[in-house]
Amino acid sequence: MTDRPVDRPPWAPAEVDLARPSVARVYDYYLGGSHNFESDRAFAEKALQAYPEMRNVSRENRALLRRMVRYLVDAGVDQFLDLGSGIPTEGNVHEVAQAAKPGTRIVYVDRDPVAVVHSRHLLAGNDRATAVLADVRDAPRVLDLAARAGLDLDRPVAVLALALFHFFADADRPAELMTRYLAALAPGSHLAVSHGSRRGPSAFDALAQVYGDDDSPNRVRLRTPEEILAIFGDLELVEPGLVPSPRWRPDPCDDEAAAVRDDYPVHAGVGRS
Repeated sequence: MTDRPVDRPPWAPAEVDLARPSVARVYDYYLGGSHNFESDRAFAEKALQAYPEMRNVSRENRALLRRMVRYLVDAGVDQFLDLGSGIPTEGNVHEVAQAAKPGTRIVYVDRDPVAVVHSRHLLAGNDRATAVLADVRDAPRVLDLAARAGLDLDRPVAVLALALFHFFADADRPAELMTRYLAALAPGSHLAVSHGSRRGPSAFDALAQVYGDDDSPNRVRLRTPEEILAIFGDLELVEPGLVPSPRWRPDPCDDEAAAVRDDYPVHAGVGRS
């Protein structure tokens, strides 16, 4: 990454290192957002050279988020805890959920100060949605902050972990982490997951190698569908189970979803306690 001085935009917190890319801001760039820096764009372009479909995969992940939120609201959920929420873009959780059920409460959690600052700006005036700065690996602190922000942990909560756990090493034990979260939540709570996946060698491996470089914001650990399934623990998966993400409850007008191959590089599912 470049060492030359970089102008700091007014929305960037002082503690943010502009010369170091972040997962949230790189993802923002994939989606066509504007809250990213030169370091993020340079890293993203290198990733796109390795895997040109990354923009399409990122957009599908946002579409998946909207489908999952709509499903969860229809299932009676009116509280969401979005882990690793990133920088808000159009069609974010509060927009989808509150359009369907205005009283829905949402707490966004991210460790990137830019993501949290921009989220709070976007949510100004919305007294049922907030963003907190925290590392999702610290489940007790996140749950405490969520409760302080208005989530009633004695009632069902939907935990969203989309495009999150492939940035967790095996030593981070994502399945155990989710067990700690779900143990603190009421029966009837849900867990929604999307995760970079692999079935043998694939083009997605080249992207994972880029994220393994020294200038990477986070290393990527692709997992098999069987390994991803383990993150749900004892939860009961709702139909259609763990599937390539475009095939998870596609919109009726999406004729291409059925043709998606089993080796699509992201799998997704929703589990219920």
